[in-house]
Amino acid sequence: MLIATLIAAEGLKAGDISAARDAIAAAGGQAGEPDWLEAGRAADLALEGIGRATARAALEALLPGVDVVVQPGENRRKKLIVADMDSTMITIECIDELADYLGIKAEVAAITEAAMRGELDFIGALDARVALLKGMDQATIDRCREERVKIMPGAKALVRTMKANGARAVLVSGGFTVFADPVAAEIGFDLAISNTLEMIDGKLAGTVSRPVIDSGTKQKTLLTELEALGLPTDMALAVGDGANDMPMIETAGLGIAYHAKPKTAAAADACINHNDLTALLFAQGYRRSEWVEA
Repeated sequence: MLIATLIAAEGLKAGDISAARDAIAAAGGQAGEPDWLEAGRAADLALEGIGRATARAALEALLPGVDVVVQPGENRRKKLIVADMDSTMITIECIDELADYLGIKAEVAAITEAAMRGELDFIGALDARVALLKGMDQATIDRCREERVKIMPGAKALVRTMKANGARAVLVSGGFTVFADPVAAEIGFDLAISNTLEMIDGKLAGTVSRPVIDSGTKQKTLLTELEALGLPTDMALAVGDGANDMPMIETAGLGIAYHAKPKTAAAADACINHNDLTALLFAQGYRRSEWVEA
């Protein structure tokens, strides 16, 4: 049996449920009565007689402002979350904001965007951008963190609810330790893995320590954590937005593209385009009353 979770950013109405059930019927399946996870916002529909891909195609983009997650009914509550940081657990791309303090944000952001779309080699693009920051002092980096870093709405509730229910949470970022460590601590992650900006006399050297945390590291981290926990891949949730996140998203039992680039969206089991990160709690079958509030 499959479960389709409908999650609305503004409001989910009875007519929306009817439209979804009709769409499943038109595609050759059957959808049961809704199980409301939060009245007016999120509901589960049990699906029979239809494949996952067919159901997803029938429901995605059917209802404006509604995200859809279609998955097997078993093992929905994951015991491991591996998450990207920039534009996923926080609202910004840190390297672009650092560049803004030097007046070169547009130049750096263009490289970031191309790398996230998978149009550039990640490590090469990272090295090129970090080289442009050479000479920036520690005080400016600290100022950027204090002024610009904002936790993504829903991040704390997502991680803390999962942890309260026995899950492990790992942040794996191609970004930088100076941001990732405090972000992970604030949200509640068990572990943070990220890149280190090299310094000389209190200023950026324009280089990143090796080895670089990249897409392969993210995927390997997910598999290593699963092995340590003695869990199969279907018990893992991975979430990210860029091409660098695709291998871990494709490996996890539930791979989520969060407000993501087209390539990443195409690789994911589901896309969250309208809601915040609490959508991933509904996707796992958590009712609103079960959330651990930040």
